[in-house]
Amino acid sequence: MNAIMAAKMRRNLEFDTPYTVTNALTQGGAETKLSALVMGLGNMAHKQVLKGLLFLAAEVAYIAFMVTNGVHNLQMLITLGSVERQEVWNEELQVFEYTAGDQSILLLLYGLATIILTGVMFWVWRGTLKSAYKAECFDKAGKHVNTFQEDLKSLLDENIYRLLMTPPMLFITALTILPLVFMICMAFTNYSKIDNHLVLFDWVGLENFAALFDSNSILGSTFWSVLVWTLVWAFFATFTNYIAGMILSIVINRKDTKAKGFWRFCFVLPCAVPMFVSLLIMRTMLQPEGAVNVLLRQLGLIAEGASLPFFTDPTWARITVIVINIWVGVPYTLLQLTGVLQNIPTELYEAAKVDGANAVQTFFRITLPYMLYVTTPYLIATFTGNVNNFNVIYLLSGGDPVTDLASTAGSTDLLVTWLYKLTIDKQYYNVGAVVGILTLSSWPSVRCSPTATASPTVKKEASEHETEKRQGHPPAQQHHRAHDFGDIGGCVDVPGVVGRPHELPRGERQLCLKLLPENLHA
Repeated sequence: MNAIMAAKMRRNLEFDTPYTVTNALTQGGAETKLSALVMGLGNMAHKQVLKGLLFLAAEVAYIAFMVTNGVHNLQMLITLGSVERQEVWNEELQVFEYTAGDQSILLLLYGLATIILTGVMFWVWRGTLKSAYKAECFDKAGKHVNTFQEDLKSLLDENIYRLLMTPPMLFITALTILPLVFMICMAFTNYSKIDNHLVLFDWVGLENFAALFDSNSILGSTFWSVLVWTLVWAFFATFTNYIAGMILSIVINRKDTKAKGFWRFCFVLPCAVPMFVSLLIMRTMLQPEGAVNVLLRQLGLIAEGASLPFFTDPTWARITVIVINIWVGVPYTLLQLTGVLQNIPTELYEAAKVDGANAVQTFFRITLPYMLYVTTPYLIATFTGNVNNFNVIYLLSGGDPVTDLASTAGSTDLLVTWLYKLTIDKQYYNVGAVVGILTLSSWPSVRCSPTATASPTVKKEASEHETEKRQGHPPAQQHHRAHDFGDIGGCVDVPGVVGRPHELPRGERQLCLKLLPENLHA
């Protein structure tokens, strides 16, 4: 607890500063307070003329922009435009001419950009006040006030974080935050091909969300069916790959397996071919007149003229995409789990063999817990990736088959492929934006813990050790934990670590073993 308090105090001393906006407005001089209106005035009054002129130039440029375009952009953001494009007959040229009307999509973009620019300007305004107040405090205290050249040099020393972080933040704002906010705002409009709202559209509030959640409507029923299939697909696509890759890696890494490198090469070979090429080839082979059905007819396994409905029956199509996803995904899982298996300490298996554990007990008490401990973040990331697995579904089945002609999605469409069809094919941009928001909000956060939870045995040993220290007794002699497993069911440290479990440095990994009942000992 004392260490935590000391760390907090060090952080406060390092980052707290008296040069804040509040102090500038309450304790600053007249020139500093006037800097809130005339940016840079406080700097110019305290021998930082060039710096003050730059602040003033930024303010003048912002005011000029707001007068010429900014205020108009904010006004049009409320209405999104109302003037339609007009068709006018030109008697002299004998042609129809079109007058320029409002384009809601541009008005929405310009309005959001103006708001973000205002936020950036507010950040610059705060920096101006703090800089003016700092210059005033230094001047009154008789300290040296930095010149413009010294401020530039500081960007390569104590203020280097400003130099390195400002460009990325500007790019993130322009290329990530602005498009993301633009897409979110689109979900609250009627920007759609329906009723011809592709040029001029209006704010509609939560109508799009209500329509999507209404299971009685065609759009709502489509959404719920696609959502359920997306979750089913993500589950099976994740865990079938994981289980199949685990089985292969365990079989190949057995001591009795010969030519391990050859077998790994055979199963990893599909990685050498780009995934989209493999998927397109498989799609061609599984067509009604593809190689698979033709071969089955020639072998007499199916009737002449018949074909297996790989992509024409909903159930067959869903099973097909899951099976083919196993084929393209297992090699990557095999490589990762092979590395995990090769890092499991052999001493654990030797101790389990001495304790009389069979292969099943060894797998469920040593191999599986160790693999899950290491690969749980990978499983979560893979699940979220499969929720948005566009390539496999779109390139393999294209979302087909479509069983309801009134629906905008097929039987194998995921949320992400349905989103593509809504926006690119159907031009339902408002509904697509809603689906995008729901897809984005469904991503779970991944949190990796550096340590495993200690078992009650370890906690008991730690408590007894602390009691001995308080009573003045010398602590028990340290011993190597690589081969000393203590009570069956206790925690085993990674080989090579010396000391009691509670004496291990923070972050050391531990593995809890419960090979046999608690009343049995080696």
